[in-house]
Amino acid sequence: MKEYKKRYRLWSWIRKLLKLMFSRVVIIAFLLLIEILVLLAAVIYFSNYFYIFVYLSTLLNLLCVCKIIRTDDNPGYKITWTIVVLMFPPVGIALYFAFSRNRLSQRTLKKMSSIAVISEQMMDDNADIIADLREKDRGAARQSAYISNMAMCPPYKNTETVYHPTGESFFEALLQAVESAERYIFLEYFIIAEGEMWGRLHALLKEKARAGVDVRVIYDDFGSITRLNYRVPKILRSEGIKCHVFHPFVPVLDASQNNRDHRKICVVDGYIAFTGGINIGDEYINVTHPHGHWKDNAIELHGEGAWSFVLRFLTMWEYLEYGVSVSKKELSFDQYKPDPILRYSEEGIVQPYTDTPLDNEPVGENIYLQLLYGASDYVWITTPYLIIDEQMKQALCTAAKSGIDVRIMVPGIPDKKTIYETTKSYYKALLESGVKIYEYTPGFLHAKTFLCDDKYATVGSVNLDFRSLYLHFECGVWMYGTSSVKEIKNDYIRTMECCRQISIKDCKTGLLRELYRSILQILAPML
Repeated sequence: MKEYKKRYRLWSWIRKLLKLMFSRVVIIAFLLLIEILVLLAAVIYFSNYFYIFVYLSTLLNLLCVCKIIRTDDNPGYKITWTIVVLMFPPVGIALYFAFSRNRLSQRTLKKMSSIAVISEQMMDDNADIIADLREKDRGAARQSAYISNMAMCPPYKNTETVYHPTGESFFEALLQAVESAERYIFLEYFIIAEGEMWGRLHALLKEKARAGVDVRVIYDDFGSITRLNYRVPKILRSEGIKCHVFHPFVPVLDASQNNRDHRKICVVDGYIAFTGGINIGDEYINVTHPHGHWKDNAIELHGEGAWSFVLRFLTMWEYLEYGVSVSKKELSFDQYKPDPILRYSEEGIVQPYTDTPLDNEPVGENIYLQLLYGASDYVWITTPYLIIDEQMKQALCTAAKSGIDVRIMVPGIPDKKTIYETTKSYYKALLESGVKIYEYTPGFLHAKTFLCDDKYATVGSVNLDFRSLYLHFECGVWMYGTSSVKEIKNDYIRTMECCRQISIKDCKTGLLRELYRSILQILAPML
Protein backbone atom coordinates (compact mmCIF):
# COMPACT_ATOMS: atom_id res chain seq x y z
CA MET A 1 0.00 0.00 0.00
CA LYS A 2 2.81 2.41 0.87
CA GLU A 3 4.55 1.57 -2.41
CA TYR A 4 1.32 2.32 -4.30
CA LYS A 5 0.93 5.73 -2.57
CA LYS A 6 4.56 6.54 -3.32
CA ARG A 7 4.11 5.75 -7.01
CA TYR A 8 0.85 7.72 -7.10
CA ARG A 9 2.53 10.79 -5.61
CA LEU A 10 5.41 10.46 -8.07
CA TRP A 11 3.04 10.17 -11.05
CA SER A 12 0.96 13.09 -9.76
CA TRP A 13 4.11 15.20 -9.49
CA ILE A 14 5.19 14.23 -13.03
CA ARG A 15 1.75 15.15 -14.43
CA LYS A 16 1.87 18.55 -12.74
CA LEU A 17 5.37 19.14 -14.10
CA LEU A 18 4.33 18.17 -17.64
CA LYS A 19 1.25 20.38 -17.39
CA LEU A 20 3.42 23.31 -16.31
CA MET A 21 6.02 22.67 -19.03
CA PHE A 22 3.41 22.67 -21.78
CA SER A 23 1.30 25.48 -20.37
CA ARG A 24 0.71 28.57 -22.50
CA VAL A 25 2.69 30.83 -20.15
CA VAL A 26 5.79 28.63 -20.22
CA ILE A 27 5.66 28.22 -24.00
CA ILE A 28 5.39 31.98 -24.52
CA ALA A 29 8.24 32.60 -22.07
CA PHE A 30 10.38 30.02 -23.89
CA LEU A 31 9.76 31.63 -27.28
CA LEU A 32 10.57 35.08 -25.88
CA LEU A 33 13.80 33.68 -24.44
CA ILE A 34 14.75 32.35 -27.88
CA GLU A 35 14.17 35.81 -29.40
CA ILE A 36 16.39 37.41 -26.75
CA LEU A 37 19.14 34.81 -27.27
CA VAL A 38 19.04 35.39 -31.04
CA LEU A 39 19.41 39.13 -30.41
CA LEU A 40 22.38 38.56 -28.09
CA ALA A 41 23.95 36.14 -30.57
CA ALA A 42 23.76 38.79 -33.27
CA VAL A 43 25.45 41.30 -30.97
CA ILE A 44 28.23 38.85 -30.12
CA TYR A 45 28.75 37.96 -33.77
CA PHE A 46 29.11 41.57 -34.89
CA SER A 47 31.39 42.33 -31.93
CA ASN A 48 34.06 40.30 -33.73
CA TYR A 49 34.31 43.18 -36.16
CA PHE A 50 35.36 45.44 -33.31
CA TYR A 51 36.36 48.67 -35.03
CA ILE A 52 33.45 48.64 -37.47
CA PHE A 53 31.19 47.75 -34.58
CA VAL A 54 32.38 50.66 -32.42
CA TYR A 55 32.02 53.30 -35.15
CA LEU A 56 28.68 52.00 -36.36
CA SER A 57 27.40 51.65 -32.81
CA THR A 58 28.41 55.23 -31.96
CA LEU A 59 26.67 56.57 -35.05
CA LEU A 60 23.52 54.57 -34.37
CA ASN A 61 23.52 55.71 -30.73
CA LEU A 62 23.72 59.35 -31.81
CA LEU A 63 20.91 58.95 -34.34
CA CYS A 64 18.75 57.07 -31.84
CA VAL A 65 19.22 59.69 -29.10
CA CYS A 66 18.31 62.44 -31.60
CA LYS A 67 15.15 60.52 -32.44
CA ILE A 68 14.29 60.13 -28.76
CA ILE A 69 14.71 63.86 -28.13
CA ARG A 70 12.46 64.77 -31.07
CA THR A 71 9.55 62.55 -29.99
CA ASP A 72 6.47 63.86 -28.22
CA ASP A 73 6.87 61.29 -25.46
CA ASN A 74 6.79 62.07 -21.77
CA PRO A 75 10.15 63.53 -20.59
CA GLY A 76 10.50 60.60 -18.20
CA TYR A 77 10.48 58.22 -21.14
CA LYS A 78 13.06 60.28 -22.97
CA ILE A 79 15.50 60.30 -20.05
CA THR A 80 15.08 56.59 -19.34
CA TRP A 81 15.55 55.48 -22.92
CA THR A 82 18.47 57.83 -23.50
CA ILE A 83 20.27 56.22 -20.56
CA VAL A 84 19.47 52.70 -21.78
CA VAL A 85 20.62 53.43 -25.34
CA LEU A 86 23.89 55.05 -24.23
CA MET A 87 24.74 52.44 -21.62
CA PHE A 88 23.94 49.29 -23.58
CA PRO A 89 24.77 49.79 -27.25
CA PRO A 90 23.53 48.31 -29.53
CA VAL A 91 21.20 46.20 -27.39
CA GLY A 92 19.67 49.39 -26.00
CA ILE A 93 18.81 50.54 -29.52
CA ALA A 94 17.12 47.24 -30.29
CA LEU A 95 15.20 47.40 -27.02
CA TYR A 96 14.17 50.99 -27.75
CA PHE A 97 12.64 50.16 -31.10
CA ALA A 98 11.03 47.02 -29.68
CA PHE A 99 9.57 48.44 -26.47
CA SER A 100 9.76 52.23 -26.34
CA ARG A 101 6.56 53.24 -28.06
CA ASN A 102 3.80 54.30 -25.70
CA ARG A 103 1.33 53.98 -28.55
CA LEU A 104 0.03 51.10 -30.61
CA SER A 105 1.69 49.86 -33.77
CA GLN A 106 0.65 51.66 -36.96
CA ARG A 107 -1.40 48.68 -38.12
CA THR A 108 -3.25 48.34 -34.82
CA LEU A 109 -3.54 52.11 -34.49
CA LYS A 110 -5.30 52.26 -37.85
CA LYS A 111 -7.72 49.58 -36.75
CA MET A 112 -8.43 51.08 -33.34
CA SER A 113 -8.84 54.63 -34.62
CA SER A 114 -12.32 53.50 -35.59
CA ILE A 115 -13.21 53.52 -31.89
CA ALA A 116 -12.59 57.26 -31.68
CA VAL A 117 -14.60 57.86 -34.87
CA ILE A 118 -17.61 55.90 -33.64
CA SER A 119 -17.42 57.46 -30.16
CA GLU A 120 -17.58 60.94 -31.68
CA GLN A 121 -20.52 59.99 -33.90
CA MET A 122 -22.49 58.52 -30.98
CA MET A 123 -21.61 61.24 -28.46
CA ASP A 124 -24.57 62.91 -26.73
CA ASP A 125 -24.76 66.67 -27.06
CA ASN A 126 -24.95 67.81 -23.45
CA ALA A 127 -23.40 71.23 -23.95
CA ASP A 128 -26.28 72.77 -22.01
CA ILE A 129 -25.09 71.01 -18.85
CA ILE A 130 -21.61 72.56 -19.19
CA ALA A 131 -23.19 75.95 -19.90
CA ASP A 132 -25.33 75.72 -16.75
CA LEU A 133 -22.30 74.56 -14.79
CA ARG A 134 -20.29 77.54 -16.04
CA GLU A 135 -22.82 79.87 -14.40
CA LYS A 136 -22.51 77.98 -11.11
CA ASP A 137 -18.84 76.98 -10.91
CA ARG A 138 -16.40 77.96 -13.64
CA GLY A 139 -13.71 75.63 -12.30
CA ALA A 140 -16.01 72.64 -12.50
CA ALA A 141 -17.18 73.71 -15.97
CA ARG A 142 -13.57 73.85 -17.14
CA GLN A 143 -12.88 70.31 -15.94
CA SER A 144 -16.10 68.99 -17.46
CA ALA A 145 -15.43 70.69 -20.79
CA TYR A 146 -11.95 69.14 -20.97
CA ILE A 147 -13.34 65.61 -20.50
CA SER A 148 -16.08 66.26 -23.03
CA ASN A 149 -13.72 67.68 -25.65
CA MET A 150 -10.73 65.36 -25.28
CA ALA A 151 -12.31 62.07 -24.20
CA MET A 152 -15.56 62.64 -26.15
CA CYS A 153 -17.46 61.76 -22.98
CA PRO A 154 -20.18 64.29 -22.08
CA PRO A 155 -21.55 65.08 -18.60
CA TYR A 156 -24.91 63.79 -17.39
CA LYS A 157 -27.53 64.79 -14.86
CA ASN A 158 -30.45 62.63 -13.70
CA THR A 159 -28.07 59.95 -12.47
CA GLU A 160 -28.01 58.37 -9.03
CA THR A 161 -24.61 57.33 -7.70
CA VAL A 162 -23.97 54.51 -5.22
CA TYR A 163 -20.49 54.21 -3.74
CA HIS A 164 -19.17 50.76 -2.84
CA PRO A 165 -16.27 50.96 -0.35
CA THR A 166 -15.39 47.25 -0.63
CA GLY A 167 -15.29 44.51 -3.22
CA GLU A 168 -17.82 42.55 -1.21
CA SER A 169 -20.37 45.39 -1.39
CA PHE A 170 -19.73 45.84 -5.11
CA PHE A 171 -20.10 42.14 -5.92
CA GLU A 172 -23.47 41.74 -4.21
CA ALA A 173 -24.76 44.82 -6.06
CA LEU A 174 -23.33 43.48 -9.32
CA LEU A 175 -25.11 40.15 -8.90
CA GLN A 176 -28.39 41.93 -8.14
CA ALA A 177 -28.03 44.09 -11.24
CA VAL A 178 -27.21 41.10 -13.45
CA GLU A 179 -30.16 39.19 -11.98
CA SER A 180 -32.48 42.07 -12.94
CA ALA A 181 -31.29 42.19 -16.58
CA GLU A 182 -33.97 41.90 -19.24
CA ARG A 183 -32.20 42.99 -22.43
CA TYR A 184 -28.41 42.90 -22.17
CA ILE A 185 -25.39 42.52 -19.89
CA PHE A 186 -22.01 43.90 -20.99
CA LEU A 187 -18.85 43.11 -19.01
CA GLU A 188 -15.30 44.31 -19.72
CA TYR A 189 -12.49 43.51 -17.27
CA PHE A 190 -8.70 43.42 -17.20
CA ILE A 191 -8.71 40.25 -15.09
CA ILE A 192 -11.16 37.39 -14.96
CA ALA A 193 -9.86 34.64 -12.68
CA GLU A 194 -11.15 31.19 -11.89
CA GLY A 195 -12.70 30.98 -8.43
CA GLU A 196 -15.78 31.70 -6.38
CA MET A 197 -16.38 35.22 -7.73
CA TRP A 198 -16.24 34.19 -11.38
CA GLY A 199 -18.07 30.93 -10.62
CA ARG A 200 -21.11 32.68 -9.16
CA LEU A 201 -21.14 35.34 -11.86
CA HIS A 202 -20.64 32.81 -14.65
CA ALA A 203 -23.56 30.68 -13.44
CA LEU A 204 -25.82 33.73 -13.44
CA LEU A 205 -24.64 34.82 -16.89
CA LYS A 206 -25.42 31.34 -18.30
CA GLU A 207 -28.90 31.51 -16.83
CA LYS A 208 -29.52 34.93 -18.32
CA ALA A 209 -28.19 33.86 -21.74
CA ARG A 210 -30.59 30.90 -21.74
CA ALA A 211 -33.41 33.34 -20.99
CA GLY A 212 -32.58 35.32 -24.15
CA VAL A 213 -30.57 38.17 -22.59
CA ASP A 214 -27.72 39.46 -24.79
CA VAL A 215 -24.64 38.65 -22.66
CA ARG A 216 -21.19 39.82 -23.80
CA VAL A 217 -17.81 39.53 -22.12
CA ILE A 218 -14.46 41.19 -22.93
CA TYR A 219 -11.33 40.43 -20.96
CA ASP A 220 -7.66 41.24 -21.41
CA ASP A 221 -5.51 38.28 -22.35
CA PHE A 222 -2.38 39.38 -20.50
CA GLY A 223 -4.31 40.24 -17.33
CA SER A 224 -5.98 36.82 -17.26
CA ILE A 225 -3.30 34.65 -18.86
CA THR A 226 -2.31 32.84 -15.64
CA ARG A 227 -5.74 33.04 -14.03
CA LEU A 228 -8.17 31.75 -16.64
CA ASN A 229 -8.29 28.71 -18.92
CA TYR A 230 -7.58 29.70 -22.53
CA ARG A 231 -10.63 27.62 -23.59
CA VAL A 232 -13.01 29.94 -21.72
CA PRO A 233 -14.07 31.96 -24.81
CA LYS A 234 -15.07 28.75 -26.59
CA ILE A 235 -16.92 27.53 -23.49
CA LEU A 236 -18.79 30.81 -23.09
CA ARG A 237 -19.83 30.89 -26.75
CA SER A 238 -21.16 27.34 -26.45
CA GLU A 239 -23.34 28.61 -23.60
CA GLY A 240 -24.77 31.47 -25.65
CA ILE A 241 -22.47 34.09 -24.12
CA LYS A 242 -20.58 36.24 -26.62
CA CYS A 243 -16.92 36.71 -25.77
CA HIS A 244 -13.85 38.50 -27.07
CA VAL A 245 -10.28 38.45 -25.77
CA PHE A 246 -8.54 41.80 -26.01
CA HIS A 247 -5.13 41.79 -27.71
CA PRO A 248 -4.11 38.12 -27.35
CA PHE A 249 -0.61 37.95 -25.93
CA VAL A 250 1.96 36.54 -28.35
CA PRO A 251 5.67 35.77 -27.85
CA VAL A 252 6.99 38.69 -29.89
CA LEU A 253 9.29 41.49 -28.72
CA ASP A 254 6.85 44.23 -29.64
CA ALA A 255 5.86 47.38 -27.76
CA SER A 256 2.22 46.94 -28.77
CA GLN A 257 2.04 44.16 -26.17
CA ASN A 258 2.27 46.97 -23.58
CA ASN A 259 -1.15 48.33 -24.53
CA ARG A 260 -3.70 46.45 -22.43
CA ASP A 261 -7.41 46.84 -21.72
CA HIS A 262 -7.26 47.82 -18.04
CA ARG A 263 -10.88 49.01 -17.91
CA LYS A 264 -13.48 47.64 -15.49
CA ILE A 265 -17.00 48.07 -16.86
CA CYS A 266 -20.34 46.37 -16.33
CA VAL A 267 -23.54 47.73 -17.88
CA VAL A 268 -27.03 46.28 -17.50
CA ASP A 269 -29.90 47.32 -19.80
CA GLY A 270 -28.40 50.76 -20.38
CA TYR A 271 -29.40 52.34 -17.09
CA ILE A 272 -27.18 50.54 -14.53
CA ALA A 273 -23.38 50.73 -14.77
CA PHE A 274 -20.38 49.89 -12.59
CA THR A 275 -16.72 50.87 -12.71
CA GLY A 276 -13.81 51.15 -10.30
CA GLY A 277 -10.72 49.19 -9.41
CA ILE A 278 -12.32 45.79 -8.89
CA ASN A 279 -11.61 42.90 -11.26
CA ILE A 280 -13.29 39.49 -11.25
CA GLY A 281 -11.08 37.51 -8.87
CA ASP A 282 -11.42 36.10 -5.37
CA GLU A 283 -8.85 38.41 -3.76
CA TYR A 284 -11.03 41.40 -4.68
CA ILE A 285 -13.80 40.13 -2.40
CA ASN A 286 -11.39 38.74 0.22
CA VAL A 287 -12.21 35.09 -0.38
CA THR A 288 -8.45 34.65 -0.73
CA HIS A 289 -5.78 36.76 0.99
CA PRO A 290 -2.57 36.76 -1.05
CA HIS A 291 -1.59 40.21 0.28
CA GLY A 292 -3.59 40.62 3.45
CA HIS A 293 -6.96 42.39 3.42
CA TRP A 294 -7.79 43.73 -0.05
CA LYS A 295 -9.21 47.27 0.05
CA ASP A 296 -10.88 48.42 -3.16
CA ASN A 297 -13.86 50.45 -4.29
CA ALA A 298 -16.37 50.96 -7.10
CA ILE A 299 -19.05 53.39 -8.21
CA GLU A 300 -22.50 52.36 -9.39
CA LEU A 301 -24.57 54.59 -11.69
CA HIS A 302 -28.34 54.48 -12.14
CA GLY A 303 -29.84 56.66 -14.85
CA GLU A 304 -28.70 58.58 -17.89
CA GLY A 305 -24.98 58.48 -17.09
CA ALA A 306 -24.88 54.70 -17.56
CA TRP A 307 -25.48 55.16 -21.29
CA SER A 308 -21.97 56.56 -21.70
CA PHE A 309 -20.50 53.23 -20.62
CA VAL A 310 -22.78 51.41 -23.09
CA LEU A 311 -21.19 53.42 -25.90
CA ARG A 312 -17.65 52.84 -24.58
CA PHE A 313 -18.23 49.10 -24.39
CA LEU A 314 -19.90 48.80 -27.78
CA THR A 315 -17.22 50.73 -29.64
CA MET A 316 -14.59 48.41 -28.19
CA TRP A 317 -16.78 45.41 -29.02
CA GLU A 318 -17.25 46.50 -32.64
CA TYR A 319 -13.51 46.85 -33.06
CA LEU A 320 -12.87 43.37 -31.65
CA GLU A 321 -15.71 41.94 -33.75
CA TYR A 322 -14.84 43.52 -37.11
CA GLY A 323 -11.34 44.95 -36.80
CA VAL A 324 -10.33 47.53 -39.38
CA SER A 325 -13.57 47.05 -41.34
CA VAL A 326 -15.57 48.52 -38.45
CA SER A 327 -14.90 52.05 -39.73
CA LYS A 328 -16.61 51.09 -43.00
CA LYS A 329 -19.77 49.85 -41.30
CA GLU A 330 -22.88 51.92 -40.84
CA LEU A 331 -23.23 51.57 -37.09
CA SER A 332 -26.19 52.50 -34.94
CA PHE A 333 -26.52 51.74 -31.26
CA ASP A 334 -30.08 53.02 -31.00
CA GLN A 335 -31.38 49.50 -30.35
CA TYR A 336 -29.46 49.51 -27.07
CA LYS A 337 -31.07 52.69 -25.81
CA PRO A 338 -32.82 52.02 -22.49
CA ASP A 339 -36.50 52.55 -21.95
CA PRO A 340 -37.48 55.98 -20.58
CA ILE A 341 -35.45 56.39 -17.41
CA LEU A 342 -36.97 57.32 -14.09
CA ARG A 343 -36.30 60.79 -12.78
CA TYR A 344 -33.84 60.79 -9.89
CA SER A 345 -33.88 63.37 -7.15
CA GLU A 346 -30.10 63.35 -6.66
CA GLU A 347 -28.40 66.55 -7.68
CA GLY A 348 -24.94 66.76 -9.12
CA ILE A 349 -23.19 65.79 -12.32
CA VAL A 350 -21.50 62.57 -13.37
CA GLN A 351 -19.13 62.26 -16.30
CA PRO A 352 -17.92 58.77 -17.19
CA TYR A 353 -14.71 58.91 -19.20
CA THR A 354 -12.26 56.64 -20.95
CA ASP A 355 -8.59 57.10 -21.78
CA THR A 356 -6.70 55.40 -24.60
CA PRO A 357 -3.10 55.18 -25.86
CA LEU A 358 -4.31 56.14 -29.35
CA ASP A 359 -2.91 59.65 -29.05
CA ASN A 360 -0.63 61.78 -26.92
CA GLU A 361 -3.46 63.05 -24.73
CA PRO A 362 -3.18 61.54 -21.22
CA VAL A 363 -6.79 62.21 -20.22
CA GLY A 364 -6.59 60.29 -16.94
CA GLU A 365 -3.51 62.18 -15.77
CA ASN A 366 -4.88 65.56 -16.84
CA ILE A 367 -8.10 65.00 -14.91
CA TYR A 368 -6.00 64.35 -11.82
CA LEU A 369 -3.80 67.39 -12.51
CA GLN A 370 -6.81 69.67 -12.91
CA LEU A 371 -8.09 68.59 -9.51
CA LEU A 372 -4.69 69.37 -7.97
CA TYR A 373 -4.32 72.74 -9.69
CA GLY A 374 -7.91 73.79 -8.94
CA ALA A 375 -8.09 72.67 -5.30
CA SER A 376 -8.86 75.23 -2.61
CA ASP A 377 -8.82 73.08 0.53
CA TYR A 378 -7.70 69.48 0.07
CA VAL A 379 -6.97 66.64 -2.34
CA TRP A 380 -7.05 63.12 -0.91
CA ILE A 381 -5.76 60.28 -3.07
CA THR A 382 -5.75 56.49 -2.96
CA THR A 383 -3.55 54.54 -5.37
CA PRO A 384 -1.97 51.08 -5.30
CA TYR A 385 1.12 52.31 -7.16
CA LEU A 386 2.91 55.65 -6.93
CA ILE A 387 5.20 55.81 -9.97
CA ILE A 388 4.82 59.36 -11.21
CA ASP A 389 6.40 61.61 -13.80
CA GLU A 390 7.96 64.98 -13.00
CA GLN A 391 4.79 66.88 -13.91
CA MET A 392 2.64 64.95 -11.44
CA LYS A 393 5.34 65.12 -8.79
CA GLN A 394 5.59 68.90 -9.10
CA ALA A 395 1.81 69.28 -9.05
CA LEU A 396 1.56 67.30 -5.80
CA CYS A 397 4.44 69.19 -4.21
CA THR A 398 3.24 72.61 -5.36
CA ALA A 399 -0.27 71.98 -4.05
CA ALA A 400 1.08 70.95 -0.65
CA LYS A 401 3.44 73.96 -0.53
CA SER A 402 0.46 76.20 -1.30
CA GLY A 403 -1.34 75.03 1.84
CA ILE A 404 -3.54 72.39 0.21
CA ASP A 405 -4.04 69.30 2.39
CA VAL A 406 -2.60 66.65 0.05
CA ARG A 407 -2.84 63.07 1.30
CA ILE A 408 -1.83 59.92 -0.53
CA MET A 409 -2.87 56.48 0.69
CA VAL A 410 -0.90 53.47 -0.60
CA PRO A 411 -0.70 49.77 0.30
CA GLY A 412 1.04 48.57 3.43
CA ILE A 413 1.51 45.08 1.99
CA PRO A 414 2.62 45.13 -1.66
CA ASP A 415 1.58 42.80 -4.47
CA LYS A 416 4.85 43.50 -6.34
CA LYS A 417 7.97 44.19 -4.26
CA THR A 418 9.86 46.00 -7.00
CA ILE A 419 6.94 48.35 -7.62
CA TYR A 420 6.62 48.89 -3.87
CA GLU A 421 10.29 49.93 -3.65
CA THR A 422 9.74 52.30 -6.57
CA THR A 423 6.76 53.81 -4.76
CA LYS A 424 8.90 54.38 -1.67
CA SER A 425 11.53 56.16 -3.76
CA TYR A 426 9.13 59.11 -4.14
CA TYR A 427 8.31 59.42 -0.43
CA LYS A 428 11.08 61.77 0.66
CA ALA A 429 10.55 64.48 -1.95
CA LEU A 430 6.79 64.45 -1.39
CA LEU A 431 7.04 64.49 2.40
CA GLU A 432 9.53 67.35 2.38
CA SER A 433 7.01 69.39 0.38
CA GLY A 434 4.25 68.74 2.92
CA VAL A 435 2.41 65.88 1.26
CA LYS A 436 1.07 63.39 3.82
CA ILE A 437 1.53 59.70 3.01
CA TYR A 438 -0.33 56.82 4.65
CA GLU A 439 0.20 53.08 4.28
CA TYR A 440 -2.79 50.75 4.64
CA THR A 441 -1.39 48.31 7.17
CA PRO A 442 -4.03 45.49 6.97
CA GLY A 443 -3.02 44.63 3.43
CA PHE A 444 -3.17 45.75 -0.17
CA LEU A 445 -5.02 48.92 -1.18
CA HIS A 446 -6.14 48.75 -4.82
CA ALA A 447 -8.60 51.68 -4.99
CA LYS A 448 -7.90 54.53 -7.43
CA THR A 449 -9.61 57.63 -6.09
CA PHE A 450 -9.16 61.41 -6.09
CA LEU A 451 -11.29 63.46 -3.67
CA CYS A 452 -11.25 67.25 -3.68
CA ASP A 453 -12.84 70.06 -1.61
CA ASP A 454 -16.07 68.15 -0.77
CA LYS A 455 -17.15 68.85 -4.36
CA TYR A 456 -15.24 66.58 -6.72
CA ALA A 457 -14.33 62.91 -6.81
CA THR A 458 -13.10 60.37 -9.33
CA VAL A 459 -13.39 56.60 -9.03
CA GLY A 460 -12.03 54.35 -11.73
CA SER A 461 -9.25 52.11 -13.02
CA VAL A 462 -6.49 54.73 -13.48
CA ASN A 463 -3.44 54.11 -11.27
CA LEU A 464 -0.78 56.73 -10.61
CA ASP A 465 1.80 54.93 -12.72
CA PHE A 466 3.16 55.19 -16.25
CA ARG A 467 1.27 52.16 -17.54
CA SER A 468 -2.15 53.44 -16.53
CA LEU A 469 -1.43 57.02 -17.54
CA TYR A 470 0.21 56.35 -20.91
CA LEU A 471 -0.07 52.74 -22.08
CA HIS A 472 -3.43 51.26 -21.11
CA PHE A 473 -7.07 51.67 -22.02
CA GLU A 474 -8.63 53.05 -18.84
CA CYS A 475 -11.92 54.40 -17.51
CA GLY A 476 -13.48 56.21 -14.57
CA VAL A 477 -16.22 58.55 -13.42
CA TRP A 478 -15.69 62.23 -12.62
CA MET A 479 -18.32 63.49 -10.18
CA TYR A 480 -19.34 66.96 -9.08
CA GLY A 481 -21.74 67.62 -6.22
CA THR A 482 -23.10 64.07 -5.98
CA SER A 483 -24.05 62.40 -2.71
CA SER A 484 -21.31 59.82 -3.21
CA VAL A 485 -18.61 62.49 -2.77
CA LYS A 486 -19.45 62.64 0.94
CA GLU A 487 -19.53 58.83 1.15
CA ILE A 488 -16.07 58.63 -0.43
CA LYS A 489 -14.77 61.13 2.11
CA ASN A 490 -16.24 59.17 5.03
CA ASP A 491 -14.70 55.98 3.68
CA TYR A 492 -11.31 57.70 3.38
CA ILE A 493 -11.50 58.87 7.01
CA ARG A 494 -12.46 55.36 8.20
CA THR A 495 -9.67 53.78 6.19
CA MET A 496 -7.10 56.21 7.61
CA GLU A 497 -7.74 54.65 11.02
CA CYS A 498 -6.16 51.47 9.63
CA CYS A 499 -3.14 53.30 8.22
CA ARG A 500 0.33 54.21 9.39
CA GLN A 501 1.42 57.75 8.60
CA ILE A 502 4.88 57.89 7.04
CA SER A 503 7.44 60.39 8.35
CA ILE A 504 10.76 61.63 7.02
CA LYS A 505 12.51 59.32 9.49
CA ASP A 506 10.88 56.32 7.78
CA CYS A 507 12.66 57.29 4.55
CA LYS A 508 16.11 56.75 6.02
CA THR A 509 17.69 53.63 4.59
CA GLY A 510 21.02 52.10 3.72
CA LEU A 511 23.21 53.29 0.87
CA LEU A 512 22.61 50.20 -1.28
CA ARG A 513 18.83 50.38 -0.92
CA GLU A 514 18.93 54.10 -1.68
CA LEU A 515 20.94 53.37 -4.82
CA TYR A 516 18.51 50.59 -5.76
CA ARG A 517 15.53 52.91 -5.40
CA SER A 518 17.26 55.60 -7.45
CA ILE A 519 17.82 53.13 -10.28
CA LEU A 520 14.19 52.00 -10.07
CA GLN A 521 13.01 55.59 -10.30
CA ILE A 522 15.09 56.13 -13.43
CA LEU A 523 13.62 52.96 -14.95
CA ALA A 524 10.09 53.80 -13.73
CA PRO A 525 8.65 54.38 -17.24
CA MET A 526 9.50 50.77 -18.10
CA LEU A 527 7.91 49.22 -14.99
